[in-house]
Amino acid sequence: MTVAANHTVVGLGEILWDCFGTERRPGGAPANVAAHAAQLGARGIVCSRVGNDALGEEICAYLMSRGLSVDYVQRDDDHATGTVTVDATRPDDPKYVIHEDVAWDHIEFTPRIEQLMQSADAVCFGTLAQRSPTSAAAIQRAVAAAGDALVVFDVNLRQNWYTRDTLAQSLRACSALKINAHELTVIDALLQINAPEPGVFAARLAERYGIELICVTRGSQGCLLWSAGEIADTPGRPVHVVDAVGAGDAFCGALITARLKGWPLAETARFANEVGALVASRAGAVPDLIEPYAALVRQFEGKADV
Repeated sequence: MTVAANHTVVGLGEILWDCFGTERRPGGAPANVAAHAAQLGARGIVCSRVGNDALGEEICAYLMSRGLSVDYVQRDDDHATGTVTVDATRPDDPKYVIHEDVAWDHIEFTPRIEQLMQSADAVCFGTLAQRSPTSAAAIQRAVAAAGDALVVFDVNLRQNWYTRDTLAQSLRACSALKINAHELTVIDALLQINAPEPGVFAARLAERYGIELICVTRGSQGCLLWSAGEIADTPGRPVHVVDAVGAGDAFCGALITARLKGWPLAETARFANEVGALVASRAGAVPDLIEPYAALVRQFEGKADV
């Protein structure tokens, strides 16, 4: 089954291999978001950089097999394709060792990327790929070129690869923000928002940085969405967690999908919860879910039209 591409959703930043012992799976939050958005009906594009090596060839082949464009995946002769060592001893709380000075640390801003950004309906980026000055500069120039697109900052704090300045600059650049409860605590302290309660935090952050949509995810406890003073505080759906890797990225892809469709805030929150829970109940960051996703979209489109 295929889905028609109604919107262009770009995942801008890291693409890599998540390595679980002797097994490896394609990963990287922005790439995962683009992949989930594609399964939800968008034209998904990954904008990143891989090594001119076997792992780079393999990950590009994987992306194409999932219907994703690799026209904006740059090749690097000097740096290897990125890898991450994942400890999934606790499926609901995986630990990561993200290896340094790899290809996605050297993303270049080019005229082709500028053109892509000007035609995108949504762009998702995070903090991790901004750990190097080269990629940080490229990402900030890219999101600045995105015009009227929905620019989603999926914070995705990892290890110590973020700074107060990077967070503030990214918040100024985005129109939508997705964070989890832990990241809220970190940002609240670093940027001195002084509002640990999610609703107040969202309102203060939106006022300071001009953000249109703020989402705080809380795992099994659901999520809180804020937009223009409206709050949708939505409980989670109980699910047996098989693999939490990728569930947040699926949630983000669903959030983007619902926002581009113009769904009400409460429906957007419930839809994103359902998609995140569905992925957490399956193995892999991007399981094949085109048909279940299509059924969910039909279900929620019916509700949104009422």
